[in-house]
Amino acid sequence: MRDGVLFVCHANMCRSPMAEFIARRLLAGLPVTVASAGTDAVDGAAMHPYAVEVTAGTGADVTAFRTRRLCPEHLTGATLVLTATRRQRSACAALAPAALGRTFTLRQFARLADAAEPCGANGDTPLRVAVAAAVRARGRLQPAAPGADDLPDPIGGSPADFRRCAEEIERSIRPVRALIATAG
Repeated sequence: MRDGVLFVCHANMCRSPMAEFIARRLLAGLPVTVASAGTDAVDGAAMHPYAVEVTAGTGADVTAFRTRRLCPEHLTGATLVLTATRRQRSACAALAPAALGRTFTLRQFARLADAAEPCGANGDTPLRVAVAAAVRARGRLQPAAPGADDLPDPIGGSPADFRRCAEEIERSIRPVRALIATAG
């Protein structure tokens, strides 16, 4: 992936594909690509039916989506890796240690994006400037409560649980979009 955001969850059936499609909509017009994968995904499966329902409700065409298992190349090729949980962030760091500095949970990065102050592009892309600004903000913020960084998994829940998850994903992507737009 070239200068892109990679969303990671467990099976790539719910949270990360919903985040991928929400981000595509919210980041449209910015020089950023978006993809997703799962730490324990089975390649080629369909999205969870409730995730399809929620995502299709935003106008996205999810018919061609298929899950993919996370591999080191996905991580090393991404400019920004956003995971659903701290456990998945740790799995990413173990799989590709070189990506650790640009790997965050989605909710963590949203907090950092709110506090970030982009400066000096120095020829870098808006996404790279945004990531650098968030890394600098990391040192200024108090740590969050342990569970505050994790996005609850809606699997096993109702369609309303999937909608709530998608709403939280969208709330978390909005400051990311604002930071990338400001950095550009």
